[in-house]
Amino acid sequence: MSTEDGPRSAPAYPTNGLDDTVHQRHRLGILTIAAESERVEVVYLREALELTAGNLSRHLTVLEEAGLIQVEKGYHGRRPRTWIRITREGRRALLAEITALRALLTRHTALGPGADPA
Repeated sequence: MSTEDGPRSAPAYPTNGLDDTVHQRHRLGILTIAAESERVEVVYLREALELTAGNLSRHLTVLEEAGLIQVEKGYHGRRPRTWIRITREGRRALLAEITALRALLTRHTALGPGADPA
């Protein structure tokens, strides 16, 4: 945006608040599912998000390295299991993502169909 006098300060565009780590659709899915319960089994995530084991593993590594989830390994009976928990930082990141998406939705809903934002 600019005026005859030069650039005009404008509020940040809602997409500026999106976090690339969180916004990726599968990682966003992982975080939203994890936020719905105390912990979630990795097998459930793989099935719910329709991911291969390798693809899910990569997304979990990214989220764990970012401090957004914790991975727990253990056993259920004799079978090894892996669970994840969303961290406090993960909840904050998810809330920030949802807030940015809401702002974007609000902005475009207010414009109405076919509206010219200029």
